[in-house]
Amino acid sequence: MSKVKLHLGCGERDFGEDWVHIDGGDFPHLHSHDVTRLPFEDESVDLIYASHLLEYFDREEAVEVLSEWRRVLKYPPGGPGGVLRLAVPDFETMVILYLWKKEYKLESFLGPLYGKMNMDKVTLDTDYEIGIEPQTVYHKTVYDLDSLTELLESVGMKNIHKYSWRETEHSEFDDHSQSFLPHMDKERGILISLNVECSK
Repeated sequence: MSKVKLHLGCGERDFGEDWVHIDGGDFPHLHSHDVTRLPFEDESVDLIYASHLLEYFDREEAVEVLSEWRRVLKYPPGGPGGVLRLAVPDFETMVILYLWKKEYKLESFLGPLYGKMNMDKVTLDTDYEIGIEPQTVYHKTVYDLDSLTELLESVGMKNIHKYSWRETEHSEFDDHSQSFLPHMDKERGILISLNVECSK
């Protein structure tokens, strides 16, 4: 039986037919448009991956969103539990770089911290007609390992630990989980994405 793998907030990145792609935009590979209400039954999903998506929700919203993601993850009895794999901007690393690596000016961190993005929001009217409404979205919060761990524990997630993007099945796809300074220097640069994995 093949695994059910969700790529939430995928944007234009298409991981292939083995993945279910969900994003608020308008791309041909999408299966659904709402990352806050997943069209899956309880305990039916093996893996959820969301790279630099969670920070677009404030701390209160994040509890509801994570609870929904947890709802669909498989539960361990009788087999391995479902995995939630997150990437968010790493506040602690950026602060260290800003204070101690003087070659990085504030402008180097504006994108990771505030995340301004223009996107098309898919809307449904009362007759279930799909429309596209342009909007600009920004990050609403930021995390370090302690605060993200506390949040994940508050919704019942366990086995919380950092993961290496190089050891994932989607490592060939360059996304924000592979954000480095200097930009794209993946061999000698410093990773400014906080990559955390956990299970139900």
